[in-house]
Amino acid sequence: MSVRAVKNVTATQPHVEGAGVKLQRAFGFGATQAFDPFLLLDDFRNENPADYLAGFPWHPHRGIETITYVLAGTVEHGDSLGNRGNLGAGDVQWMTAGSGILHQEMPRGDATGRMHGFQLWANLPAALKMTAPRYQDVASDAIPEVTEDDGTHVRVIIGDFWGKQGPVQGIAANPRYLDVSVPPGKRKRLAVDRASNAFAYVFAGSGTFRDASEPHGVVTEHVGETETVTRSRVGNRSLVVFDRGDEIVVQAGDEGIRFLLVSGRPIEEPVAWYGPIVMNTEAELQEAFAELRRGTFIKERG
Repeated sequence: MSVRAVKNVTATQPHVEGAGVKLQRAFGFGATQAFDPFLLLDDFRNENPADYLAGFPWHPHRGIETITYVLAGTVEHGDSLGNRGNLGAGDVQWMTAGSGILHQEMPRGDATGRMHGFQLWANLPAALKMTAPRYQDVASDAIPEVTEDDGTHVRVIIGDFWGKQGPVQGIAANPRYLDVSVPPGKRKRLAVDRASNAFAYVFAGSGTFRDASEPHGVVTEHVGETETVTRSRVGNRSLVVFDRGDEIVVQAGDEGIRFLLVSGRPIEEPVAWYGPIVMNTEAELQEAFAELRRGTFIKERG
């Protein structure tokens, strides 16, 4: 087994989206190759309702899939096909925009006003860009969880892991999406498909990953008599991008560490992207916006 080296570690950047929602962006609207098949990851964590209640009013999507994972508060959603729903703490929604959909997402805080969740965008290959839109809404109690003897806890949202199968099925990128918690001071090895791109997004606690680079500080240490490895300290809102290999190794700090571990096989197709629409060519992108203006954007109706 080969341990994945860490290509880089970056911190999130503040952004304002929708009607004024303040969030932190881990990556997106930049180079796509390192994250292929993923396009964007936003952390919408806030304790001030004024910073999120305006939400994300009606907007279009085409050519992608969006994955919303809620940890605190709720997200009410609705779309142009007549679908309505409400995501609560621990719930997941995978929306395949496909040929096109108009929808809105309105976050609401919990009893203390706290809102926390993530939205990940996954690209669709050219053959599926114009597929029919669909939803997979998954309640928290339907997401399998497994706890190891050392206390490491994993929620398996998508993919196979430790003998559990995530409930979200039939996704083009065939990804794995895990919510991993490692207890204080514990060291854990986690398998990752060698052919997949992979990243970890740390959102609680701190720790180190093997063979990492700066900017969060590098520690070189001895492992046995012959092996020397480097580790990079990472903490809240750190994005860790891995190189190729069969597994990652994480060492939790004094308060433990919690992170999303996401991987998927790259699509390796050209990307033409503007706002919420992602196609393969500039001509396809322009046609999508022309259809929005003509009122012919929606191909499937409920």
